[in-house]
Order: sequence, then structure tokens, then C-alpha cells
Amino acid sequence: MKKTVMITGANRGIGLSLVEQYLAQGWVVNATVRAVDPAGALEQLAAIHTDLAIHVLDVTNYKQMESLALQLPVLDLLINNAGYYGPKGYGFGNTDVDEWRKVFEINAIAPLKLVESLYPLLSKSKTKKIACLSSKVGSMTENTSGGGYIYRSSKAALNSVVKSLSNDLRGEGFTVLALHPGWVQTEMGGPNALIDTATSAQGLYEVIEQSAPNNSGEFINYDGSRIAW
Repeated sequence: MKKTVMITGANRGIGLSLVEQYLAQGWVVNATVRAVDPAGALEQLAAIHTDLAIHVLDVTNYKQMESLALQLPVLDLLINNAGYYGPKGYGFGNTDVDEWRKVFEINAIAPLKLVESLYPLLSKSKTKKIACLSSKVGSMTENTSGGGYIYRSSKAALNSVVKSLSNDLRGEGFTVLALHPGWVQTEMGGPNALIDTATSAQGLYEVIEQSAPNNSGEFINYDGSRIAW
């Protein structure tokens, strides 16, 4: 029996590489995008893989989210990958409040709402895993340079969501993880990043695969090392 995963923000970058990774490992993949692109790489994958289904979802559209949940099968794994960096290059004293609210909702509120919507499907699985793509910049310990108020705070909030979920769902056998994908060559990470998306996705796959309920609530790098909160 094939396992089933849902991956948000799957049209490019790490999300797309995660789709490729899980298809290669024999999973059934439900991938979400904000809009379908007939010429897109994800859509081209779907044309040759019967185990890939694409769903339109804006992760901040909670009614759309609830409607989608009614159409999905039992899920073994949810990967909350969709994220938004917000403005770059600003410093102290130049914070865009509207952008902060947008980043915070996409990165911290939407992942929890999605878990709530998909909980009935995840709870029917024996696997019961939830992986949230966080970032090392959300670590208080790792913050030695300051700045990055908007993105840092959104990922710190996501880490707090993961920790609370791990406590609330531990008794039901769930594994809930906050994962750092590494510094990856994406639109967000830039061309000078250290690893490509395939390397990140393979590492994330192995971390998730090797995790168990006793790891729930941990903050883990794509290479398996633990990150301080």
C-alpha cells in the first residue's frame, strides 16, 4: 500500500524537489499551488506521473482549505512548505507593517490552520507525521546578527506552533517537526546559497523518514543535526 503525502507550495524550489523526491520513493503526492501553470514543471510532472495530483490552494484562504480537505484521501504526511520571505534589504526603523502581517499569516498562521483542517485525515493514518519547513533564522540562539525582523519572527512563531502541536498530538502518536532546509539555491536563498534543492529535499526526506514520535517537537537541520531553539 503506497503512502500519501500532501506538499504545499509545490510549484518551484524546495517544494517541487520534494514532490520529485516523494514520487521517486513511490509515494502518492498531493501538491498544492496558488494557480495552475500549464507550462510549469509541476504540471509536466503530473502529465507523466499518475501518483501526482495538483490542487489549487492559497494557504491563507481558509474556506478553500476546508473545501480541499473534503476532497483528499487519508494522509500519512503533511509537509507545510509554502512560505513567504517578504521585503529584503530593509533595516531597523523601516519595517513594513502590512508586509509583516502578510508574512506572519503565510508562515505561522496558515500552517496551523492547515493542520487543523487535515487533522481528520492524518489521524486515520498509522504514520501521522507533520513536517513544517522552518528556518535557522527563527532560532533565538542562532540570532547573532540581528535584523530580519519580519522573516525571523514568523519562523520563530512557526517553531512555537510546532512545539505546541507536538505536545497536543503526542498522545495520539503524531510526529511533528520543524525543519531547516539548509541555505538553498532558490529565489529566496539566492544564487550564492550552499546547496541545491535536490540535496535539500533528499536530506529532508531522510530526516522525516527516520523520525518517530519521540522526535516530535524537535528542530532539525536537513542533514539530521539538531538546531537550538
